[in-house]
Amino acid sequence: MEQNQFKDTAVLIFASSAEVDSHAKKIQAGVPLFQALTAQTIQVVQATGLPYFHFTENEQCGNSFGDRFIHAIQQVFDQGYSKIVAVGNDSPHLGAKQLLQAAAETSKENVVLGPSLDGGFYLLGLHADHFDEHGLGQLPWQTSSLLNKTKTYLKSLNIGVTLLQTFKDIDALADLKRLSDAIRSLGKQWLQLFSGLLQKQASYFGAQQVFLQTHTFNIPFNKGSPSRFA
Repeated sequence: MEQNQFKDTAVLIFASSAEVDSHAKKIQAGVPLFQALTAQTIQVVQATGLPYFHFTENEQCGNSFGDRFIHAIQQVFDQGYSKIVAVGNDSPHLGAKQLLQAAAETSKENVVLGPSLDGGFYLLGLHADHFDEHGLGQLPWQTSSLLNKTKTYLKSLNIGVTLLQTFKDIDALADLKRLSDAIRSLGKQWLQLFSGLLQKQASYFGAQQVFLQTHTFNIPFNKGSPSRFA
């Protein structure tokens, strides 16, 4: 793909600070995890060569998640871009491939969604012509019906939808368990991070010990955020 075909496209990373994410998602001692996830997301976005904007809680504005997300999208469109690929920081398997595919397939006729297993989506590719603050504001953000409701909403407007590969994301402690096997494909540093974090969870919540006994990683934990990812 020639990079100049994306000159009107920007990436929005909509992700709060590690401290806020850890608290909001109720993951004890989760700050190193979310620091690593954000660093990984930025690294992946930079690999695409696309311009990007990172909205933390300091740049976000609004009373609800939906309000803040929609406001961030508007802010990027106001910079003169006609297409936005919006992602969070909670899908560790997201790669440059998905971002570039979304950039290529987002158009005046088409919206791109990256489905997550919980019924939401980890990526939204949106053209400025489809940006309707009121319509988007009516969607059930942060619920398990978001993906289906969004597809229904777009269909009612005769807008096509391209679905990317479905990924798992991290919205709560239970998601760490579900990701324990899939995370192996990301490399040793991620295994170290997840192993150590789950061990810390066990010290906070005794019930997690059963999980640790059946999911042993046998890798020493490095308390710092990984400096690079395989």
